[in-house]
Amino acid sequence: MGFITAHDGATIAFADGGEGRDLVLVHGITESRHAWDPVIDALESRWRVVNVDMRGHGESERRAPYDAVTMAADLAAVVTGLGLDEPLVVGHSMGGVIVSAYAGLGHPARGVVNIDQAMALGGFKAALEPLVPMLQGDDASFRDAVATVFAVLDGPLPPGERERLNALASPEQDVVLGVWSTVFESSAEELDALAAELLAGIRVPYLAVHGSDPGTEYVEWLLGLVENARVEVWPDTGHYPHLVDPARCYERLDQFDGGL
Repeated sequence: MGFITAHDGATIAFADGGEGRDLVLVHGITESRHAWDPVIDALESRWRVVNVDMRGHGESERRAPYDAVTMAADLAAVVTGLGLDEPLVVGHSMGGVIVSAYAGLGHPARGVVNIDQAMALGGFKAALEPLVPMLQGDDASFRDAVATVFAVLDGPLPPGERERLNALASPEQDVVLGVWSTVFESSAEELDALAAELLAGIRVPYLAVHGSDPGTEYVEWLLGLVENARVEVWPDTGHYPHLVDPARCYERLDQFDGGL
């Protein structure tokens, strides 16, 4: 494990293993780089894998702000600090927003893989709004709200995997509220416009994998913004398709990267 100092002095933790072309992994909210543990050995047999703890998560420093643009800059600091050569950047959930922002802001990448994170964030705002009082309430209410969010998302995730993710998760209220601050403070239209602006800046192949169908309207919206985008639905794999079917995750990343 190592540490990189970000643009604002925050300390960002990462693990670095394997050999081959560079690949960077970014986890979801409240999680850490260890969320990728079930697939890490296979990935490191094919790539040099840099697995990052985003600020406020894992062993990285707790230092606000926690918005996606700031975290994309943190990711760029890791890529630059390690001298990575246009890595394939792969993000799940919150990580999908971060790697999309990273590429959309022009940071070096040869491709982007977004695992089960719809980028039209206006819809996410609508789903989250009923839980805002609980999220901003006392610690017990906050934790109940976070548990509610994840219970909806799990789908066919094996119980043992949910137990593992729960054990490594760190649902810290200031971090979660900081990550979602833009969602709380912006209108649905403003959120979608911000996402569209970032997506329109992506110039490399972009693979979006969803565990449930995001809908024709969303797919058309995404394909209209990202010239080299492809959307795939892995039916009945829920929010964690890479953990429900790790072998398929490896094979698809291998195939996607082989075409870059």
